[in-house]
Amino acid sequence: MNIVLFQPLIPQNTGTIGRLAVCTDNALHLIKPLGFDLDEKKIKKAGMDYWPHVKLQVHESWDDFISSVPKGRNLIFCSTKTDKTIYDHQFTEDDYLIFGNESHGLPPDFYETYQDSLYTIPMRGTHLRSHNLANAVSIVVYEGIRQLSHS
Repeated sequence: MNIVLFQPLIPQNTGTIGRLAVCTDNALHLIKPLGFDLDEKKIKKAGMDYWPHVKLQVHESWDDFISSVPKGRNLIFCSTKTDKTIYDHQFTEDDYLIFGNESHGLPPDFYETYQDSLYTIPMRGTHLRSHNLANAVSIVVYEGIRQLSHS
């Protein structure tokens, strides 16, 4: 699978997600602008010695990213602004799992353009907005792995 972070802001989250990508043998795509420099100590500290092994692709813009995606691949947008859960999606090895940034989520126009491809992580608690980005990516990636290991 491919993990895609749209304009991430917090280097520690991205470092942690990079480590997850290595541990699960997934690619990590970062779409600029980023809220940090890739050579920041915080990203490397969170990613530990895994960071050099990340299958990393950095894209200058959303359009640059979209033009790199092979035709026919699933774009899965993870958001709190839908009722359809990640358990409603049948994951494939080639899925692109797209996550918005820590403070704004996905751009507003994505909710209309990609409304059929929006999925959420069910949350049962009260007084909540969303999971931490690194936790959300882990939850979705491991649901994909669970499904793929049973198919």
